[in-house]
Amino acid sequence: MKYREVARKLTVLGCQERKRRGSGSHRKWFNPNTLRGTVIPDWGGRDLKLGTIRAAVRQLGINWQDFQQA
Repeated sequence: MKYREVARKLTVLGCQERKRRGSGSHRKWFNPNTLRGTVIPDWGGRDLKLGTIRAAVRQLGINWQDFQQA
């Protein structure tokens, strides 16, 4: 799954991407419902590893099934 797909699903679930401060290949995300945040790599067209996605979803306090269905 590419970063854009992950970002779309997180947005549907109510998460917000924080403003970028400078350049870099990672993006900060915040879940206002759980008051939790995480960092997700943005590798452009490359697929993110499943473990990386699952860890980020868990850190944001989102159920994995809810994320998959979004």
